[in-house]
Amino acid sequence: MAAAAADNLSHAPQTPRLLILHRFPTFKLSLFSSLATRFTILDPFSDPPHPSFSTLSKLARVILCVGPKPVTSEDLDRYPAVEYIVGTSAGVNHFDLAACRLRGIRVTSAGDVFSDDVADYAVGLLIDVLRRVSAADRFVRASSWGEGKEYALASKVSGKRVGIVGLGSIGSRVAKRLEAFGCRISYKSRKMHPHVSYTYYANILDLASNSDVLILCCALTDETYHVVNRDVITALGKTGILVNIGRGSLVDEKELVGFLVRGELGGAGLDVFEHEPRVPEELFTLDNVVLSPHRAVFTPESFAGLEELATSNLEAFFSDKPLKAEISLE
Repeated sequence: MAAAAADNLSHAPQTPRLLILHRFPTFKLSLFSSLATRFTILDPFSDPPHPSFSTLSKLARVILCVGPKPVTSEDLDRYPAVEYIVGTSAGVNHFDLAACRLRGIRVTSAGDVFSDDVADYAVGLLIDVLRRVSAADRFVRASSWGEGKEYALASKVSGKRVGIVGLGSIGSRVAKRLEAFGCRISYKSRKMHPHVSYTYYANILDLASNSDVLILCCALTDETYHVVNRDVITALGKTGILVNIGRGSLVDEKELVGFLVRGELGGAGLDVFEHEPRVPEELFTLDNVVLSPHRAVFTPESFAGLEELATSNLEAFFSDKPLKAEISLE
């Protein structure tokens, strides 16, 4: 009898591994299909909707947050059993981390999956702004070449004094790439990194004053909101260049636009904006500004790495194993 009971237990249905998909309606990733073979995915935007979404979502232990979709305390109220949030962005400023800490919810990010791609993009934006690559492309496409129209001189990249705000996974890679151009690197970070030879500035104003280029690679927090303000842009100067591949709200965008329109800043390469997807129209006609629709992270290689990390972390969570790229909530 005992053997029969044990056999029945071994064949009892297992509790489904429920996974709430938290995303903007327009966000879709290829990793959805592969996860569907391993987990029961509860997507509020699925068509048709999961017949038991209302009931099962209250039992689900995991939220997979795709992109920068905010996870608020109200969201967590709707999903009371959640113990773990899988982030798919390098930053986690869109999560209510205080609420997660109070509820004992674990959080992971994309870690350094995107770091190489974002660093490449930052350098690409800088080269484009200084060498006027996009502007030259527009000049040729407008049939202006050979018609006697003057094309403005560009500036060299090599030897520039580059200040990096945030010398983490992305910032350190940007620095390494620009070292190859003979650039002189300095940085502002939450703390000094004793293992690097770059000049450290505790104050971003001092960093800007001693830089030709300022590249923003830091996370958006209460402390870094509008860290680039009127004073910092003024310190960067009329020939200075700003590159932002962090978050739009790191910069006081209204001030930045004013400086660029008035010709009081040398140029900017912007992959992020304060009120995305809205971009200030005043920037559209400026040849010293390169605009990008928040695409620095998007490559097939980075998506493959993200899929591998997310899948690995989900399997680890359901097996009570350590998580990768976990955020400290202390």
